[in-house]
Amino acid sequence: MGNNPSEFERILMQARACTLCEAHLPLGPRPVLQMAPAARIMIIGQAPGTRVHKTGIPWNDPSGDTLRRWLDLTREQFYDPEIMAIMPMGFCYPGKGKSGDLPPRPECAPAWHQQLLSVLPNIELTLLIGQYSQRYYLGKRYKTLTETVRHWQELAPTILPLPHPSPRNRYWLMNNPWFESETLPALRQRVHEVLAAPSFER
Repeated sequence: MGNNPSEFERILMQARACTLCEAHLPLGPRPVLQMAPAARIMIIGQAPGTRVHKTGIPWNDPSGDTLRRWLDLTREQFYDPEIMAIMPMGFCYPGKGKSGDLPPRPECAPAWHQQLLSVLPNIELTLLIGQYSQRYYLGKRYKTLTETVRHWQELAPTILPLPHPSPRNRYWLMNNPWFESETLPALRQRVHEVLAAPSFER
C-alpha cells in the first residue's frame, strides 16, 4: 500500500480537506502540507502562522529563512516535495494567544500523522522542530527541549530534534552557543548525506 501513488494522493487530499477542528480556528481551516512519495526528509514543526496561512506555503516567514540557513538548503530544494516533506503538528493556524500563537490543535497528529507516514516510504531523516513534536514523538525521554536538542546524537541518524527557528528564540540561541557550533554542522552534514545518497534518483 505504501508505494501506491493513488493511495498517497487519496490520503493527502483528505488531509488537505480536513475540517476536524474548524470550530476552533479563527481564520478557518487551511491545512498546510508538502510531500511526495519520493521525499527523503520530513519536517515536523508546530503550526502555520498567519503569513503561512495566507499564502498556503509552509515556513514562508522569517522562521523559515532561519531554518533554511540551518539546513543549508536553497528555497528551491526546500520547496521540492520530492526532497522535503513538511507536516506540522497542527495543520492550520490555531489563533493568537497571550504571548504568540496558540499551541497546535491536538486533533491533527492523532488523526493524520500515521496515515501520511504510511505512504511516505523513503523518509530517512525526521526533523522534530520545537517542543510539541518532540513531546509527541519522544514522550518523556528528556525533560526539556534544551535537554532533547543537547542529546541529538542519541537519536541520530534518523531523528534530529531542533529548537524552533523563530526570532523569539534568539535568547535561547544566545544561551546555548553549542547549538550553532556543534549541532548545526552535524545537521547540515546529515541533510546533505541524505540528499546525496545514490538511491536519490528522480
